[in-house]
Amino acid sequence: MTTITFVKIGYIGTTIIIEALLDERSARKDIKMRVVSCSVSMEVEDSEDVARMAAGIESDLYVIISPNAALKGPKAARKVLEETGKPLILVSDEPSRKYMKELPEEIGYLVIYGDPMISAKSAYLDPVEMALFNADVLRTLAVTGTFRFIQTELDKVIDSIKAGDKPELPRIVITKKRALAASDLQNPYAQGKAVAAYEINRQVAKLSTEAVFKLKEREDAIPVLTAAHEAARQAAKLCDEARELEKANDTVVRVAHFSKGNRRRKVGLWDKFDK
Repeated sequence: MTTITFVKIGYIGTTIIIEALLDERSARKDIKMRVVSCSVSMEVEDSEDVARMAAGIESDLYVIISPNAALKGPKAARKVLEETGKPLILVSDEPSRKYMKELPEEIGYLVIYGDPMISAKSAYLDPVEMALFNADVLRTLAVTGTFRFIQTELDKVIDSIKAGDKPELPRIVITKKRALAASDLQNPYAQGKAVAAYEINRQVAKLSTEAVFKLKEREDAIPVLTAAHEAARQAAKLCDEARELEKANDTVVRVAHFSKGNRRRKVGLWDKFDK
């Protein structure tokens, strides 16, 4: 039994679902997963607190997921978990790219370009808008191949640990090319829609960042905050269209986890999984 402990500090879209990507039907008997979180807080004290909780769980792999891993809170959590001597992977969004590349070689990372910052100003954001935005982001990350890429990389590490080997931790920026390659989209128009959606989400982050941190006047900020979320919605709609093209051709690729952690693949809906 391999234990993976996820430490969640603040929220990006991927935070919501990352551990479920490894066992979508609760069918696996080879792993045990634990999650500790300080929810929306990214303060140093809270981050260290949950990291110490995680360190108290005997684990074979730790995964920290947060917005901008270069911020003080995620950094503090990283230092706590480094002391365990166990494999550690950081998962974060585009602003962390430079910081991640400067990490010691023994720490893994996944940087997700298509997981944008939310328009977090009180003049615009309420709980309903927050939920809708994340629903759009999740749909885009799922269809573009981002989630399958993350799942595959984490499964590789888990497989190595299970085999008694020293795992090779990922140190990867998930670009549109890498996401598309993992998506298994067959239709070229579906592929184009997915790439467009991924790149739109990168622009969503730029719009949100501008509106939250640079624009001081309401008259300037509110249209840009709104534009960011409208763009995320359009990206999700493109992904819906891509998925529908694949369904119409019966070319939706499914890769499912089974009890021993093995992954099996099928394409046609009525097909059986490969052995």
